[in-house]
Amino acid sequence: MTIWWDDLRIGTVLELGSRSVDAAEIIEFARRYDPQPFHLDESAAAQSSFGGLVASGVHTFGIFTALAAGAFFTRIANLGGTGITDMRWLVPVRPGDTLSARAEILSQTRPSASKPDRGVLVLRAELANQCDELVWHATVTSLVRRRPAAAGG
Repeated sequence: MTIWWDDLRIGTVLELGSRSVDAAEIIEFARRYDPQPFHLDESAAAQSSFGGLVASGVHTFGIFTALAAGAFFTRIANLGGTGITDMRWLVPVRPGDTLSARAEILSQTRPSASKPDRGVLVLRAELANQCDELVWHATVTSLVRRRPAAAGG
């Protein structure tokens, strides 16, 4: 069953699932996309300001994206994202952490004047670790198709 823009409600909190991160995954991601010593090498990371191996911020964002896609974005009539603002990394993600994703629907702007078959959805996106510390957050904006009858079609 498809969830349309018209079905979404401001204030709804979406629990998007969780997953654990290990050192091998952190290092593999870093090798490919963010090759900095504190992501790649446990000895070098121990000498860094982090005091140990940490996941790349881009990796952390990717974990949120995977959880959100599996639990939400593939269930709604999503047309794709239009932007991310206020992205912040608050607590380093370390090997052994279990991250839980959630999002809150902040707003739905009016349907598009030029394309009435869609509307804009704004979410507050968050990841917390197993200690319930917020490790990352952002504001995510997406276009979502409207219910065909509501869009005049």
